[in-house]
Amino acid sequence: MSMPADLETDSVRLREAMAKGLAADGVLADPAWRQAVEAVPRHRFVPGFYLPADERDEQGLTVWEPVTAELDYGRWLAAAYSDTTLITQFDGEEPDWKAPVVRHGGAPTSSSTLPSLVVRMWADAEITEEHTVLEIGTGTGYSTALACERLGSADVTSIEVDSRRLEQAASALYDCGYTPTLAVADGLYGYWPEASFDRIVAACSFRAVPPALLAQVRPGGKILLTLSGWLYGYARVLLTVTEDGTAEGRLLDGTVSFMSARTHAAPAFGNPAHWAAGLPDKPRATPHSPERITAATEEAFHLRFLAQSAVPDAQMTTVGEVVHLVDVVTDSAATLTPAGAGWAVREGGPVKLWERIERVLDAYDAAGRPGPETFTLHVYGGGQHLRHPRLPGLPLPRP
Repeated sequence: MSMPADLETDSVRLREAMAKGLAADGVLADPAWRQAVEAVPRHRFVPGFYLPADERDEQGLTVWEPVTAELDYGRWLAAAYSDTTLITQFDGEEPDWKAPVVRHGGAPTSSSTLPSLVVRMWADAEITEEHTVLEIGTGTGYSTALACERLGSADVTSIEVDSRRLEQAASALYDCGYTPTLAVADGLYGYWPEASFDRIVAACSFRAVPPALLAQVRPGGKILLTLSGWLYGYARVLLTVTEDGTAEGRLLDGTVSFMSARTHAAPAFGNPAHWAAGLPDKPRATPHSPERITAATEEAFHLRFLAQSAVPDAQMTTVGEVVHLVDVVTDSAATLTPAGAGWAVREGGPVKLWERIERVLDAYDAAGRPGPETFTLHVYGGGQHLRHPRLPGLPLPRP
């Protein structure tokens, strides 16, 4: 199917509807960001993407259906202007959008983040007109375009680790008249040639705050990033950088998950049954259900981040009813199995993984279950600690 002549008319109408919806949800409180959303043609940044089918395949894998204007114009344009994350790449391999194929499973490695989150990130970074900004993770270039629309291209630098992704984003940005500074670079090291910045905003997540970022922000400047880890616990933090190069800031509320910076991805751990086979035979009862950190609730989301801070090298997987914790760094493991009305735990290795998590859960309950916004992250010479007035400090892994 050729591209309909009324694409521009259709897209303007859908953009206005999307902006109206985001404003009604309280996301677009700032008129300048609303104007940017109404101006930037998101469809130009997502010529092809994948959407999940309604049902999984026989193996239980997600079926990802390719969506392009040629395949289904209506579905493509509607999705481009919906508040949805659009997956554009799996396993680091660029799809052939001229002849795209259905995918079964796979790990998404690039996407166009849902517009409400993009706008929330820019707004939470407390950006105003006179600021210079470094964006980490150009992706499709849509969020970069919003920043250019708001600040002017001269004040925007955006870096991306994947050269093919950046090439496509650059092409879309330039076609729309935006000319930010773009570079292929690893977000862990920021971008020295354009430093220093008033704001750094990361659209990927890190296990710890990269020290290079602190050095590239002027004193009083701010860094907004998402912290993540191998338990897939997430927290967002807005840090203010001080004269002496340290930084601190409160965690922000709300649940957000970004793909991790590729160099911070978790290592493979093999077959969980092999790890379980080496554990002591005698289980013990635990007062805490693993659901406290796995449930689909905001509190569990927050607790998983706190638990992850206590066991930063642990990974978690569930096989049947058994929850496995595996730490390939220290050769430690634990299993949790339903036992009557509660759970039984077996653990072995130098680090008692579940015991450490239990301590965090006990302290959290004793402190009155404090929300994320009551925690402060302190970043200083080689160390990073999460602090709370009623809880012991939790160190993050070394950057």
